[in-house]
Amino acid sequence: MKKLIIALSLVLIATFAFSQNPLNRRYNQLNVGVGLSGWGIPLYIGFDHYVARDLSLGGELSYRAYNENWKDNYYNHNITGISGNLNYHFNSLLGISTHWDLYAGANVGFFIWTSPDGYTGSHSSGLGLGGQLGVRYYFSNRVGINLEFGGGNAFSGGKLGLTFPL
Repeated sequence: MKKLIIALSLVLIATFAFSQNPLNRRYNQLNVGVGLSGWGIPLYIGFDHYVARDLSLGGELSYRAYNENWKDNYYNHNITGISGNLNYHFNSLLGISTHWDLYAGANVGFFIWTSPDGYTGSHSSGLGLGGQLGVRYYFSNRVGINLEFGGGNAFSGGKLGLTFPL
């Protein structure tokens, strides 16, 4: 719990500290989509805010449910996650067209894993640390598609969704 409080505090401090900086071309972005995981198909909604020319800070809420056969019994599990991320966007460095957005970064999140009474498996809630590599393609100034691969946390695998610049 102490790690979660420290991680969330750092995200909030960074958000307020950088909030006065000039923003990048797409100041804020709303992301929605589905993910790939060994534990069900996650649904997510996220928000990214450019804190500097090539840096964005964001947050995400995810949910997934899945069934598991454990010792000849079927159990329904639910996982809710809240996470924060920091991404570096390579467009300026690599001279990439503004229709594309190539980025990589790190994330930290807390995942609440709920299982029914009587389940004796090893799943538990906890803090997750990970990294991601992603790309977006903007069809217009109002909508884009995103693809992201990541690992090291409970949202390992990948994500596919839509991005809406705000």
